[in-house]
Amino acid sequence: MEVNRVQNIATLSMEPNTIPEEFIRPETEQPAITTFEGDAPDIPTIDLSNPDQENLVKLISEAAEEWGIFQVVNHGIPSELMHKLQSVGKEFFQLPQKEKEKYARSPDAKSLQGYGTDSLFRKLHEGAQGKKAWTDHLFHKIWPPSCIDYKFWPQNPVSYGETNEEYAKEVRRVAEKVFTCLSLGLGLEGHVMKEGAGGDELEYMLKINFYPPCPRPDLALGLTPHADFSLTVLMPNEVPGLQILKDDIWIRANYIPNALIIIIGDQIQILSNGRYKSVTHRTTVDKERTRISWPVFVEPPGEWVVGPLSQLVTEDNPPKYKAKKFKDYVYCKLNLPQ
Repeated sequence: MEVNRVQNIATLSMEPNTIPEEFIRPETEQPAITTFEGDAPDIPTIDLSNPDQENLVKLISEAAEEWGIFQVVNHGIPSELMHKLQSVGKEFFQLPQKEKEKYARSPDAKSLQGYGTDSLFRKLHEGAQGKKAWTDHLFHKIWPPSCIDYKFWPQNPVSYGETNEEYAKEVRRVAEKVFTCLSLGLGLEGHVMKEGAGGDELEYMLKINFYPPCPRPDLALGLTPHADFSLTVLMPNEVPGLQILKDDIWIRANYIPNALIIIIGDQIQILSNGRYKSVTHRTTVDKERTRISWPVFVEPPGEWVVGPLSQLVTEDNPPKYKAKKFKDYVYCKLNLPQ
């Protein structure tokens, strides 16, 4: 069955300044109406090379508690590698449609991996009244090697695989440093948070979000409001679009060249017994420019049981969440009312 991708819809000859009805959000979600336009605080930006470990831990833990999101600079990933990852990802989406469809996710597949428009996240991202999001995507795992299915790694451009392998090594180092700081910020030993989140079995899933130009960016969303599953390390391109819900208002995330955006998700909130905040966020689109982002989702395997860390649970601070297998949490998130 042929699927009409958003990238194709965006290039179709349609009436000026119109989009198909299924992409028009209700007024309660339309970015032109709901985005805050006044003075708003900036999302925290943290220098990950800060030699003062105590201060670095303080900054990261405070950002995780108060915001659930922060940007990191001087993270050690070479800018050349970041630009290369962006280049090969962009080249994939410039391929003929027939070539991209070779990597398409089967509609009945349980895994998220593959190229597509709809996914298991459809219920999560459709939002009000079943409206569609203005985005196509490519999902595939990049670590550990035992869980990688290379049939979802594009063979064209030819440097795609090598670039992703190199980026996997670098992004793991950044994620582990963040895990360590989050753990120390809770007064725990540095290894505890990572071990609770999946330890050496943590899986790294890369997603390329492709948001083509949209004739009516005031009416559409790239992704509707949601919180991520665990810890996300996101690299955007130069076209802004990420917004977060802070104190009941939608505020923009400023673009900082070569910065990475760290997003705290539900599993981190659960592990911290509510100390760290899983942030609700969404994506807007641009009328003239293509926005692309490369989030890496750092998540436990499905059978991994996640609950509040035992070191944080006391008689005076009982567990706020029930421990459950990650796969059961995902099922509930996607299929049950939140």
